[in-house]
Amino acid sequence: MIRLSGGVRSSLIIGAQGIRARKLRTLLSMVSLFLGVLAVVVVQTGSETAKRALLSNLELTVGRDGTRVLSVPPGEQALSLVVDATRGRDDAVAAFSVRAVIGEPNVTPVNEGGAPLQYARPPLSGAGRLPGAGPPGAIAGSGGPVGPGGPPFGPGGPAARVYCDPRGFCYAVPIEGDPTRQPPGEAIELTLTALTGDVRQFKPLRLHSGQWLDFGGAPSMAPRLVLNLEAAKGFNRYLVPAEMRIDGAIANPTPQIVGVVDDGQQSLNAYVVADELLNWLPLTGPGVAPGRAPSAEVLMAPGADAVAQTLRTRLGAVAGIPADQLQIQVINSREDISTELALVRWIFLGMAGLVLLIGVAGILNVGLATVGERVEEFALRRAVGTPRSLLAAIVLAETMITGLLTAGAAIGAGVVGVELLGGFVGDQEHLLRDLQFPWQAGVAGVIAGLVAGVLGGLIPAVRAARIPIATVMRA
Repeated sequence: MIRLSGGVRSSLIIGAQGIRARKLRTLLSMVSLFLGVLAVVVVQTGSETAKRALLSNLELTVGRDGTRVLSVPPGEQALSLVVDATRGRDDAVAAFSVRAVIGEPNVTPVNEGGAPLQYARPPLSGAGRLPGAGPPGAIAGSGGPVGPGGPPFGPGGPAARVYCDPRGFCYAVPIEGDPTRQPPGEAIELTLTALTGDVRQFKPLRLHSGQWLDFGGAPSMAPRLVLNLEAAKGFNRYLVPAEMRIDGAIANPTPQIVGVVDDGQQSLNAYVVADELLNWLPLTGPGVAPGRAPSAEVLMAPGADAVAQTLRTRLGAVAGIPADQLQIQVINSREDISTELALVRWIFLGMAGLVLLIGVAGILNVGLATVGERVEEFALRRAVGTPRSLLAAIVLAETMITGLLTAGAAIGAGVVGVELLGGFVGDQEHLLRDLQFPWQAGVAGVIAGLVAGVLGGLIPAVRAARIPIATVMRA
């Protein structure tokens, strides 16, 4: 148990009694200081929330801190070695990506080149006419822009008919029979990422609906896909047949969509078990063109030294990849963003400090007025032997207690604000769904209250300590 010295205990008791005797002055001091302390609490809360949000997004796209990443260049045997070495392991996961088109065959996808949906062509079933744009089926020979994606047919390109939907979005459709370009159709192009294990231990993909991939059972001949949010929007907007075409595949499989995840990407992505994709996409063998196998990325736990050494040895000996091309990178996102976050935090803390100084000035004014009214009291205390230091401590105790009370009110307001924000906005923004008041903001509020109390009470405390004993004779 912490025991206070007699002087400190006396100053705290007398200071609390002074606050109790002057409730209105204390309330006015708290009101002038409240906004300053609240500004510090809000800045610290926003800084911690922004830090968590940035780290959360980086973990989705890059990986958790400490994850070791080995990038493997494309090669005829490299991908097979990587898949075999990481299959069924808990401390390492290999990932490689291929281009896939799901929907009608022999058509141009609505998002040609895997473009985001904001640049995608509207459904053909919604074609209409834009007033002033000419009759439907007009020939577009100038190559001018026909939508956000820019001109699909440049100057000198094949002629096309312009179609406009009721929203005013116009796009070009090649004239039927043009051999240089496939006609538009209901198909979606996306990036298909194959995984040898559960990548969520390294990249915490957030399951939005359905279920995640099952790596424990036998691989299905109908590949099970988990879409990201952007791809899920595309399949909700367009009615596409369930046929998937992959460059280099021996046939077109029929995929099963089993879930949706948030991977923090704006591009259209889907995830699949590597063995289920390899049923249709041979890496080696007759008919497979050299260099068709994509590059791979291996995510490893910090202690996965054995698999890292095995991979580097096999890739060098069998695939002939030089050791300098197999460097392992360690993810350290927190350190990468610490400088930027610290700079922003200090800028906003400086602005909050200016608001806090206004509160300090308010405490200073009230404190000077209070000392002026208590001149006889302090002189009488000096006459009965009270040290000057104790008189100063009494005044400082009052202002510091006022600062702590104000800090408590500001922290309480911050806690309530965070709860309300999470309740109202949490359903629309996943980062605010489980938002909690950071303890760093509470500590910053307490420190700001104490500092404001000391700064605001220092001059009144010195003035109280310098009151001469002879002043008691005025009473």
